[in-house]
Amino acid sequence: MSSPAQNQPLQDETYLPDEDAAEIIDFLSALRDRGREAAEPRARLTGPDGRSVELPAPMFEVLLQVAAAMKAGLAVTVAPHHLLLSTQEAADLLRISRTTLVRLLETGAIPFEKPSRHRKVRLDDLLEYRRRQRSAAELALADMIADTERLGLYDADPEDVKAALKAARRKTEG
Repeated sequence: MSSPAQNQPLQDETYLPDEDAAEIIDFLSALRDRGREAAEPRARLTGPDGRSVELPAPMFEVLLQVAAAMKAGLAVTVAPHHLLLSTQEAADLLRISRTTLVRLLETGAIPFEKPSRHRKVRLDDLLEYRRRQRSAAELALADMIADTERLGLYDADPEDVKAALKAARRKTEG
């Protein structure tokens, strides 16, 4: 027998937390506490009608993240990865301008479809692009830290660093 939720089509939905986050905070605390109990091998979700289901560990972790985001007053969107987004929706998700996104699409940095006049971008392609960008940024930061450590500037006073950079620039210019 299938539940009503199983018969509903998958859709993306944005959930905005209410002004009173007390229930979310209680829910988050209960989830975290339940996850720490060794006697309880799996968390359970119980509906208002008393029906209960076991939650797999990955689902439990997702609920923790959703509850933490809502507690912080953030909106949470649930969407299937194959969802197609407009260029404006994609730009908003990446927090860049639509023009910048279109440039990324046209250069091939992010795949897109053009079923009609308008470009469409798959959510999973956007998430992969964002993952690659974050990895590149983390590598660049690690390189910068390694360079400053190698040059003995990591714990230096910022004013001393500015003076050293000015002196180095003067040497290369002169």
